[in-house]
Amino acid sequence: MPRMWIGMCFTTWIAFLIRNRFHVSPSLAYKAVLITLVSLLNSGMWLLEWLVLGWAIRRTKLDPRPLIVLGHWRSGTTWLHELLGLDPQFTSPSTYQAMAPNHFTISKWWVTRLFFWLLPARRPMDNMPMGWDRPQEDEFALCNVGTPSPYLTIAFPNHPPAYEEYLTLKEVDEAARTQWKNSLRHFLQKVTFVHRKRLIIKSPPHTARVRTLLELFPDARFVYLVRDPFVLFPSTVHLWKRLYETHGLQVPNFAGLEEHVLTTFMRIYESFEADRGLIPPGRLYEVRYEDLVADAPARMAEIYRQLELGDYEAVRPGVESYLAQNSDYQTNRYVLSDADREAVSTRWRPFIEKYGY
Repeated sequence: MPRMWIGMCFTTWIAFLIRNRFHVSPSLAYKAVLITLVSLLNSGMWLLEWLVLGWAIRRTKLDPRPLIVLGHWRSGTTWLHELLGLDPQFTSPSTYQAMAPNHFTISKWWVTRLFFWLLPARRPMDNMPMGWDRPQEDEFALCNVGTPSPYLTIAFPNHPPAYEEYLTLKEVDEAARTQWKNSLRHFLQKVTFVHRKRLIIKSPPHTARVRTLLELFPDARFVYLVRDPFVLFPSTVHLWKRLYETHGLQVPNFAGLEEHVLTTFMRIYESFEADRGLIPPGRLYEVRYEDLVADAPARMAEIYRQLELGDYEAVRPGVESYLAQNSDYQTNRYVLSDADREAVSTRWRPFIEKYGY
């Protein structure tokens, strides 16, 4: 399993270690050594890409109508992302592009062939399929190019949460927010340079960044997915535990994790609710995960109709084939303690009441 940070260039990686005072657990030092070595290669390939393709990438025009999938972690956004990605008019950042954002335009053809065995067939947190070419979150790419992100907490999970102000981008100054937008735009230009299609992007933190995303893409379309909070809470706790164990540079103690999940959920929900009115009428489709599971073809047809994405009937056979091939997939089961159920009921009550859970 390649670590999330395997795509950083040397200077970005060293600055990241310095910021965290080199607090790598001794038993995990091999990870840091390996990433350091790979970061030198990344720097060389970044320079080569910049020299050969930099000018062309910067001139690449983005389709101004990206489709943006919103929703808290474990809401089913990965599944919806893959369903939407079956339409050939769209493209998405791939796992390789997100892990190697500094040079994927010149390296993918040989790295994915040489190191195909590095990626497991299934994600460790939920057994969803994995692959170098499957749709992936752009947030991982931002981490690897040195853009501040809350995801950097995963590397040093025993430190206080990293860059919490970048979850909503409402607590950072305008210069930092502009830099964040430029970073995302440049990465998406590279993806578009390769594929030349309309983009679908998905990262759960984007749910709290609607205002900033609309500044980048005033004509964007949004799909917002919600899920039973009494499933969402334990599933999110499980997600972070697996990510800390798999990608962390410290042996995690999980101190304060449940409180972090409770607080972060409400920050995302409140930020989205504050900004949803900025989305022009007809450009936001909301759906409950449970309703999507019950009748995915019908919900997909509604998404296409409301957001004016084109002829869904041309896509329907592919969607139904995908659903049939994955009909035996089983979601994880969780037992919620009475104390956790009470905490979710109390702390997330506005969301529970709004969406009828």
